[in-house]
Amino acid sequence: MRVRASGADRAFAIVVYGLVLAASALALFPMLYVLAISFSTETEYLTRGFYLLPRTFTLEGYLYLMSHPGFMSALRNSVTISVVGTLINIALTTLMAYGLSKTWLRGRKTLHFIVFFTLLFSGGIIPTYLVVQALGLLDSFWAVWLTSAVSAFNAIVMRSFFQAVPIELEESARIDGSGEWRLLFNIIVPLSFPAIATFTLFYLAQNWNTYFSAILYLDNDQMPLQVFLKQMLVEDDPSISNASSVAYHYTPAARMSAIVLTALPLLLIFPFLQRYFNQGVMLGAVKG
Repeated sequence: MRVRASGADRAFAIVVYGLVLAASALALFPMLYVLAISFSTETEYLTRGFYLLPRTFTLEGYLYLMSHPGFMSALRNSVTISVVGTLINIALTTLMAYGLSKTWLRGRKTLHFIVFFTLLFSGGIIPTYLVVQALGLLDSFWAVWLTSAVSAFNAIVMRSFFQAVPIELEESARIDGSGEWRLLFNIIVPLSFPAIATFTLFYLAQNWNTYFSAILYLDNDQMPLQVFLKQMLVEDDPSISNASSVAYHYTPAARMSAIVLTALPLLLIFPFLQRYFNQGVMLGAVKG
């Protein structure tokens, strides 16, 4: 039996949909504007106001970036930091969460307190830098990977997923001769895949957007894409200059093309992980 909505319900729905559309437009129009400029000529950018479709379509900005050694180097650095860093994050977070989910683990409460304590307090920038320097990790990607290897919040939430796995499954696997490693990878991880996929997306976005830690710990040749993008948007290109020290200015198309290419990887990956993201967040809200 279908229930007819009242006038008040319809009015409420109209207001809600209107607000959602307005908020979506506020977020979408700047993105479309950046995309339009990336395909525009400099003359069109300087002579026209706000527009969403360029009159003269050009790929000069993208072609320039593809031939720019600084951009390509920064892109390789970002890919390396993101891929290896995410693998380290997921591996260590999963192992920590699995250990904390076991009630028989000695010192479990103390470890829980230590992990939770890091949610409220941290060592600070200078002490962390001194530790990294003492370990000889400066000018190395390991400085970025290890200083953000595990998120305490993600480990606590993932622990809740592991604790929710029925104990009967673990007991059955142990009767069949499964050890801890086989139990983890054959039973726990497949059942907790939505959570792992969700945290993979979180870690991937975190590593791809690496900026401040890269400035602190890495050499100029190791800078990721976010640092290059900042330099590109607010500075001149130091690699193209003449004897009179007049630096070349990036065109608006090149600047906007860099923004599009920087955001593109996450925009392409998110749809594939979205269903796991939604499922993982809802399960985390219930089990956490």
